[in-house]
Amino acid sequence: MKAMILAAGKGTRVRPLTFDLPKPMIPVLGKPVMAYLIEHLAKYGVNEIMVNVSYLHEKIEDYFGEGHQYGVQIGYSFEGHTNNEGEVVPEALGSAGGMKKIQQFGGFFDDTTIVLCGDAVINLDLKSALFEHRRKGSKATVICREVPYDKVSSYGVVVSDKDGRITQFQEKPSEEEALSNFVSTGIYIFEPEILDLIPENTVFDIGSQLFPLLVEKGVPFYAQNRAFNWIDIGSVKDYWEVSQSVMMGEVAHMDVPGIQLADGIWVGLNTNIDWEGTTIEGPVYIGSGCKIEAGSTIIGPTWIGHGSHICAGAKIVRSVLFEYTRVFADVSLEEMIVFKEYSVNRAGEMKHVSEYTASEWTNARDRRSKPRSDADVVEKENIA
Repeated sequence: MKAMILAAGKGTRVRPLTFDLPKPMIPVLGKPVMAYLIEHLAKYGVNEIMVNVSYLHEKIEDYFGEGHQYGVQIGYSFEGHTNNEGEVVPEALGSAGGMKKIQQFGGFFDDTTIVLCGDAVINLDLKSALFEHRRKGSKATVICREVPYDKVSSYGVVVSDKDGRITQFQEKPSEEEALSNFVSTGIYIFEPEILDLIPENTVFDIGSQLFPLLVEKGVPFYAQNRAFNWIDIGSVKDYWEVSQSVMMGEVAHMDVPGIQLADGIWVGLNTNIDWEGTTIEGPVYIGSGCKIEAGSTIIGPTWIGHGSHICAGAKIVRSVLFEYTRVFADVSLEEMIVFKEYSVNRAGEMKHVSEYTASEWTNARDRRSKPRSDADVVEKENIA
């Protein structure tokens, strides 16, 4: 079996995390989302995987290489060009356009292929989904999940008849306009002839363009409504909620790494915790090389990335701190994500360190412990 992972987008709804990371590289329990996808594909014997890349492509390519560590073979299709100055310029072709480019170049889609968005963690039974796809004689299949109607505007909505044949596809309709609350999970099964319908050298999207075209042409096109774990990172708010869920153990087969010191408390190697006056209530993960000073308070679910420094009297509550974050003395962070020089609350409101007062910025600059990548957190209205 073959698969393609869609990984060329900029992930604008997940900024600031995607200022420096392509969306498939966003970590869940310290591991990129795309790594979970590749492991899942390998589990089902899918050992040939193409990945379309564009924005920050080198971070994906450098991390996964050719896939030997996963027991699979990974290939990459870069979308963009090199200009006259020798600079590599990313130019994404859209999800379907990226598929067409791959097909034109080397004919990869010569058999039934699973196509997945690279920004979700799943435990879908691929064998069962593929069996149903073939039993119905489908040329294209969309794996769907039911969501509350007030969430449909974030997804592609699938409308199908009693046999599951898709009659209409709505791209992110309003709650009032939605004809269904079954949405595309970004997991598709395609037969090779579907690629013939995608125009060449054109930006072309699967959801908003290819799917309506399939309905218009009467192609055997089916929805499968399945119950499975689908952890979708569509926005910063989603990422915060996902992090809370996995830390609480609500997602099967996703275990917190590290050494368990006590009930609900895990640490990485060579972490220094001064327990004098310090309170830690799990679930909490403290990465390797972290320093937790006396009198700190950490309330879970909280993830603290490696190399971080929590100063005396600081309080961290239900938050996610990326690597090399320094939280100054007596600062309180509640339901926050801190990534390098940005902080974001659970509602998705982002703040850069430059938005603090001059005196605070000077203090942050002077006290950095790792200037290249620290996210210095300074106190101002509880980092709202």
